[in-house]
Amino acid sequence: MKGSEFLKRIQKLAKEKALACSWHPDKGKGSHGVLKFGDKRTTVRNLKDELKTGTYHGMLKQLGLTDKDLT
Repeated sequence: MKGSEFLKRIQKLAKEKALACSWHPDKGKGSHGVLKFGDKRTTVRNLKDELKTGTYHGMLKQLGLTDKDLT
C-alpha cells in the first residue's frame, strides 16, 4: 500500500468513527509528514512510495489500530 492510500483509508475510518483526523505535511522533514488520528499521531513518509510491512504495522500500532480496521 502506498502512503497516499494509507492516508485515505485512515481519513475514511476517522469519518466513520466521528474522530478528528488531520494531515500535516509541513510538520516533518523532507517527504515526511504527521498524521493525527483522534488523540494519537504517527509519521508518514513519502506518500508516493510503497510502505514497507514493518513501517505499515508500526504506524497502525502508533494509531491504536489493526490491519482489519482498514480493510
